[in-house]
Amino acid sequence: MTVSGAGGAPPSPFRQPKAVWAVAFACVISFMGIGLVDPILPSLAGELHASPSQVELLFTSYLVVTAVMMLVTGWVSSRLGAKRTLVAGLVLIVIFAAAAGSSGGIDGIVGFRAGWGLGNALFIATSLSVIVSSASGGFTGAIVLYESALGIGIASGPILGGELGSISWRAPFFGVAALMAISLIATLVLLPKTPAPARKESITEPIKALRRRSLATTSAVGLLYNWGFFTMLGYSPFLMRPISPPQLGLVFCGWGILVAIFAIWGAPRLRRRFGTPKTLYVNFVLMAIDIAAIGVWWDHKTVVIAAVIISGAFIGMNNTLVTTAVMSIAPVERPVASATYGFVRFIGGGLAPFVASKLVEHYNATLPFVIGAGTLVAAALVLATVHRQLDAVDRGQVIQPEPVDRDLDARGVSDRPASV
Repeated sequence: MTVSGAGGAPPSPFRQPKAVWAVAFACVISFMGIGLVDPILPSLAGELHASPSQVELLFTSYLVVTAVMMLVTGWVSSRLGAKRTLVAGLVLIVIFAAAAGSSGGIDGIVGFRAGWGLGNALFIATSLSVIVSSASGGFTGAIVLYESALGIGIASGPILGGELGSISWRAPFFGVAALMAISLIATLVLLPKTPAPARKESITEPIKALRRRSLATTSAVGLLYNWGFFTMLGYSPFLMRPISPPQLGLVFCGWGILVAIFAIWGAPRLRRRFGTPKTLYVNFVLMAIDIAAIGVWWDHKTVVIAAVIISGAFIGMNNTLVTTAVMSIAPVERPVASATYGFVRFIGGGLAPFVASKLVEHYNATLPFVIGAGTLVAAALVLATVHRQLDAVDRGQVIQPEPVDRDLDARGVSDRPASV
């Protein structure tokens, strides 16, 4: 691992070639799929006679499959090329989203959401690497653009999902299928043929990359943070009953607007002023307090709604800064880092809502949110072990990535000294 200096102010992250905008647009629609379903979770449970834990499997099947399939996205994209991989992922999302809308019961929806997760994995990991490699405005600008797409998608998804959900629980699934079909066409038309990958990635590289302490540590931070995040996102709708899907959509739209604002403007400004680690420490602790408030006053709907909306500010900053941290200090090629990080963090995001629902069924509504708050504090403590590396990146030093297998011996130990 080598380090070089970086100087000069980067250009605006929003001055991009059309290929980057095509992928960013597809990202917006993809992330709309997260919020699109959230306002209908309580009505799904009622109309399909399902328990909250059964409904939470919509998150678990989707995100756990996404996590596992992240491990093979690099292997696939290094053989098909980035554009074909993006197209394959979008096609799968369209097919399985439409199939979920056509399903006759909760088990079918859960199964089709798993297939949806496969397409999501191919799309998310590849889209991030395409934006990072193709965007003007520098690496940080590319991350801001990616997280902007995430924020805009998450903000607009609940409004559309709430309105469609007032028609039928099936309508949001068909809405995702239609929107992703538009993204598919945009990607086919606007994204030029991507160059052939320089090398074919080994299927084991994302797992081997976890031997690198900096990547393993920041990925663990992502898992802990996502546990708290998806505890809130997945279970809080049940605490707001009996509000309607459109009203629930407005709550999560307010939340999503804060996600977008703080991902696009808040995170970069605070990072420049205070640095990545200090900003994240404070942010994790404040978000932990916010999540704990939901657990303590879970039976006060006004408190839950306010805390959910406020959490958008913390989540927006965390999304940008944690992704930047991972991709900045990972001493491996960025597609490998993206797949490894996606695998670890989505495991936390997938399991948290299901575990939360089971804890509520067997204990009370306080426990899962207290645990979620604890994982956020733990995320800050784990992040502290790579404080020095993050400070070095904030000072303008750039870690030059190297292939996973080139400098690891048979024991998985690097023969190169760490430079940061």
